[in-house]
Amino acid sequence: MNSYTAKQIAEILQQDDPRMNLRTVRYYTQIGMVPPLELAGNKRIYTDRHLHYFRAIIALSRTGETLASIQETLKDRSMEDIEKISRQLPLYEPSRMLENETLKITEDVIITISPRISAELKQKVIDSVSQALKGENP
Repeated sequence: MNSYTAKQIAEILQQDDPRMNLRTVRYYTQIGMVPPLELAGNKRIYTDRHLHYFRAIIALSRTGETLASIQETLKDRSMEDIEKISRQLPLYEPSRMLENETLKITEDVIITISPRISAELKQKVIDSVSQALKGENP
């Protein structure tokens, strides 16, 4: 497992979100948005685990969640869930969100479709997903 200083974590995270500076990293750590730091000798360090938490926070904030709701969402999640959320960060890149079309199929199912596909194929995808949710065979 890799270890990082607060400054190193901030530099890594700035590649994902320019607003993630050292001050923000320390603030999120202080308010408990990420797990307590680990000890290596007499130093407190961040690990890959913390990096996943920070990336999950960035991904959820891009969906419009408040810090309080993000903290509540992440509080009782397994590390596997945190990693899953953090791996979805590239889906929430602002340029990608602007170019793709997001469609809400049900309360629990949202799909994102590239504008490069034809209207016919788009409708087939929507119909297929809707049928699958109803338990029907396409």
